[in-house]
Amino acid sequence: MLAILDQYGYVGLFGLLMLGIVGLPLPDETLLTFTGYQIAQGRMHFAGALLAAFLGSSLGITLSFLIGRLLGKSVVARFGRFLHLTEERLLRVEHYMERFGGLALFFGYFVPGVRHLTALSAGVGQMKFRIFAPFAYLGALFWTVTFLLIGQLFSNQLNHLERMLYPYRFWVLVVVVVSFVTPLVWRIVSSRRQKRKDNRLVVDEKRVDREE
Repeated sequence: MLAILDQYGYVGLFGLLMLGIVGLPLPDETLLTFTGYQIAQGRMHFAGALLAAFLGSSLGITLSFLIGRLLGKSVVARFGRFLHLTEERLLRVEHYMERFGGLALFFGYFVPGVRHLTALSAGVGQMKFRIFAPFAYLGALFWTVTFLLIGQLFSNQLNHLERMLYPYRFWVLVVVVVSFVTPLVWRIVSSRRQKRKDNRLVVDEKRVDREE
C-alpha cells in the first residue's frame, strides 16, 4: 500500500482512500498518517495531498451511499459479506443513524470499519442527498486534515522509527503483507461458510415443505 503511494503519489492516495471507504480492508488512517509524514519530509505538498485525500474519501463515501440507495437493504444484506457486512451490523448502524442522523456520518469517519456502513445505511434508508452531502463531505474534510496533521506532527518520531526498523525491513514487510492478506482470506473463508450455511437452510426448508 505504501509502495503504491510512493510510486503513484496523489493519484495512488486518491484511489486507495476511495477503495478503503467503499469497504476494502485498507488501513486508511495509517495511509493518511504516512502521507502527513511524506509532507513533512518535503516529498508531497499539503494542498495536493489534502485535495487527493478529500476527493478520494468523498467519492468512496458517495459510492457507498449510492450502492445502498440503488440496491436496497435485501441486496446489500445478501452480498454484504464480501465487505464484512452482516445483517446484524447493518441493523446496528441503522439504529445509530436513526438516533443521530447525519452526525453518525460525520463522526463515523473516525471509527474504522464504520465509515462505509453509515453511508450504506443512509442509502438504504433513502436519506435525501442534500442531507447526506454536508455531513459526509465535512466529515471527509475533518478526517483527512486530522490524520495528515498527525503525520506531520509526529514526523520526527517516524524518522527515528524508520531508522530503527531499517535493518529488519524484510520482516516488517512480511508483517505488513500478512496483516493485509489475513483479513482478505478470513472474509473469503467466512463468505464461503455462510454460503454453505445458507444452502443448507434452503435444502432444509424444501425438505420441510415436501414433508408437509
